[in-house]
Amino acid sequence: MTSILIVEDDITYGMMLKTWLCKKGFQVASASSIARAQKLIETGSVELILSDLRLPDKDGIDLLKWLDERGLRIPLIIMTGYADIQSAVQAMKLGACDYIAKPVNPDELLKKMEEARKRHSAHSVPKATAQGKAAAFPPPSDFLEGESDAARQLYNYVRLVAPTNMSVLINGASGTGKEYVAHRIHQLGKRADRPFVAIDCGAIPKELAASEFFGHIKGAFTGALTDKTGAFVEANGGTLFLDEIGNLSYEVQIQLLRALQERKIRPVGSSKEISVDVRLVSATNENLEQAIEKGTFREDLYHRINEFTLRMPPLKDRREDILLFANFFLDQANREMDKQLVGFDDKASRALLEYSWPGNLRQMKNLVRRATLLAQDKFITINELSELKAPAPAPIGIALRNEEAEKHQIIEALRQTGNNKSRAAQLLGIDRKTLYNKLKLYHLSD
Repeated sequence: MTSILIVEDDITYGMMLKTWLCKKGFQVASASSIARAQKLIETGSVELILSDLRLPDKDGIDLLKWLDERGLRIPLIIMTGYADIQSAVQAMKLGACDYIAKPVNPDELLKKMEEARKRHSAHSVPKATAQGKAAAFPPPSDFLEGESDAARQLYNYVRLVAPTNMSVLINGASGTGKEYVAHRIHQLGKRADRPFVAIDCGAIPKELAASEFFGHIKGAFTGALTDKTGAFVEANGGTLFLDEIGNLSYEVQIQLLRALQERKIRPVGSSKEISVDVRLVSATNENLEQAIEKGTFREDLYHRINEFTLRMPPLKDRREDILLFANFFLDQANREMDKQLVGFDDKASRALLEYSWPGNLRQMKNLVRRATLLAQDKFITINELSELKAPAPAPIGIALRNEEAEKHQIIEALRQTGNNKSRAAQLLGIDRKTLYNKLKLYHLSD
């Protein structure tokens, strides 16, 4: 399978070309600048480059010179508008194997790519590093990191902290991908061959929390009909991920702190202690420092779980990643529904870019799945993205200074969404479980 690198700063056009080439069986990576392209070439194996002539930092001719200086014989096809044909000819004199005018004719592009590969088949393409293809072209996964500055900074921190044994607190709004980051920390760490156990703290009833964390023995309480292994023992030697840790009751926080400090747990109803060794990763969409001030979260536990903090950027601050994720979720939906949609048309792409995404990646994934189901043609149009037609309200934000203001914001969100709790939670930037907890707290439940 040929590994192709597309260098194109028109994100919509680049994603459409990438999607089309992937469907033709090619392995494709993309970059929106020469600097990013150079980094991908240095860290992996690239067999063919399709580069726009004009790019934000430099141009395709600079990339050709850079390749030549390093002795990298990678065939490069210049993509250019008719007004720049003369420059494309100059690029060929400097080593480009061909050029093609925009808008690209698909059949002509395939023909030129095949000719370029044949022309270079007699020469082995030197690899910039010994890392091989996997570095630049990772295998398909259930998530995408993104190429924006915010994403690159986040995952640089992930790769930095993963090999350590530090406890990590992942802070970010609902739907930003906190659990995926927790998985990546585990996968890139020294415990990757040991268990990864995730606990949703927002879904555990207070009276069952000790059993979920530490297990219980048969007969320990009414309904304990068999022995139960707790999460600490299941994760022994590996990673324990506590999602929405801010939802734990104060009493359970005390038990959790003791287990982390002593590295021992005692199943409910048992007199025997069990030694455990877990790496703790926690996540929250709440401001735990404010919770400490209000007396609902223990400060000593906060310092124990927060040796290193990762902050998840909201999707609206990752504009370069929006169409990448939209097409990624489209590919997932295509496989799930056995459909063959190519991508998003221009109007739909603009709407995706202009939307504020209060529900972040989770909202986008659900929206794209629905649009994939509804689409009748090869491209998703704005008609299938009805949620994006009206301007999206900005996220209200649930971390407020006092409870009365928080209660008012929840009431207002419910009013704006016609009492639709899922939409209200998205508007507030929290998950639905947290909203239900708040409704109960403020006696706003039906």
